[in-house]
Amino acid sequence: MYIALILVLIAAGSVLFHFLSPWWWTPIASNWRYIDDTIVVTFWITGIVFTAVVLFMAYCIFRYRHRPGRQAVYEPESKRLEWWLTIVTAVGVVAMLAPGLVVWNQFVTVPDDAAEFEVVGQQWQWTFRLPGEDGRLGASDIRNVTFENPLGLNPDDPNGRDDIVVIADDLHLPVGRPVKVLLRSVDVLHDFYVPEFRAKMDMIPGTVTYFWFTPTRTGRFEILCFELCGSGHPYMRGGVVVEPESDFQAWLGQQRTFAELSLPNDGEIVGAAD
Repeated sequence: MYIALILVLIAAGSVLFHFLSPWWWTPIASNWRYIDDTIVVTFWITGIVFTAVVLFMAYCIFRYRHRPGRQAVYEPESKRLEWWLTIVTAVGVVAMLAPGLVVWNQFVTVPDDAAEFEVVGQQWQWTFRLPGEDGRLGASDIRNVTFENPLGLNPDDPNGRDDIVVIADDLHLPVGRPVKVLLRSVDVLHDFYVPEFRAKMDMIPGTVTYFWFTPTRTGRFEILCFELCGSGHPYMRGGVVVEPESDFQAWLGQQRTFAELSLPNDGEIVGAAD
């Protein structure tokens, strides 16, 4: 009896905790409210299932508790119960997956007018690259990665000579403009995550992953690595500043290009060791 009562209290306490505790997410700062909506759908489905299962367990403990002279009935299988469990489980899984698949399709379908920038993860710092005056990012290759050239840029590619390189400093983005984020790692698995953007993506060595978003609020937001990447993982943090277009252009004009950071004739980036 006590166990049944405890299970009922667990179910009731979980529901009350959901509605009364201030656990909700930080204010969103991009267009990806769809992510919040998808998580809410998942919470509702899993919450209903969790509550139903716990209350069913409490009912079974109470209903089939031991009584003198009462014997249990051995019933190894029930086709009717198996069908119900299969159908209800399938409906629940589809209900959770369908919104996620729709949002994922939007997440990776980049608008034609989106600007591009690149994020490179390396133990344990963030490096960013933005297109220069030609509006194109130069080529890179993992085979070009050295201590002096951590991005692996091709020094012979003319499209990359004017690329803006930001090493271990804040990234700046203009508010209200869609941007495509290209993600690379030069060593181990990383994950680029800004909680207020509701946007994150794994960074896999040898592969370029991507997503897009539109910043909707100005301010400085913290970048986290959301994939365990070694002993310095907790300290792999950075910042992204969302600001008006005029401030962004002023900041962009103060940054140095790959050509300006390179030593003559060898493509080595000055200050990379710092």
